[in-house]
Amino acid sequence: MTKNIMIVGVGGQGSLLASKLLGHLLLTEGYDVKVSEVHGMSQRGGSVVTYVRFGDKVYSPIIDKGEADFIVSFEKLEAARYVEYLREDGRIVTNTQEVDPMPVITGAAEYPADLVEKMEALGIKVDAMDCLSLANEAGSSKAVNIVLMGRLSRYFDMPVEKWQQAIRECVPEKFVELNLKAFDLGRGK
Repeated sequence: MTKNIMIVGVGGQGSLLASKLLGHLLLTEGYDVKVSEVHGMSQRGGSVVTYVRFGDKVYSPIIDKGEADFIVSFEKLEAARYVEYLREDGRIVTNTQEVDPMPVITGAAEYPADLVEKMEALGIKVDAMDCLSLANEAGSSKAVNIVLMGRLSRYFDMPVEKWQQAIRECVPEKFVELNLKAFDLGRGK
């Protein structure tokens, strides 16, 4: 059975490293893995989507509406934007940070209020946490992506050591300790 993970965010937040890390981990666990190219405006500020699909045999990297087991979101509005891709029993893992899109920056729109509560009211399982504070606690605001991977790891039946090894293999050596700390903070105890 194929599992589907969408990683959604805003350009410059580290979604590429998150998908690379996830793909690497799943390959080492013996799965057939397809990681899509980034869709959207990958320069800083634009919406970015990456698909990670894994299973015994995966034929396509694309996830259709209603197929995502997980949506990992770097920002609440991005989670809400892609909620129709979530399968009925799926889960959103999201950072509670708000990154204003251009219409909000220009004053043409307001950032929607109570997004997590609105998604939960629709019966959607949402695991929302302040990943930016945890990333800062780990030593860098750029580690939000690894905090999110730590949180996502709670929903996988895989030893924590496998995730930590994937971090060691995918992150530049000088940032390994910081990212291991970010992962642990995201995972929680």
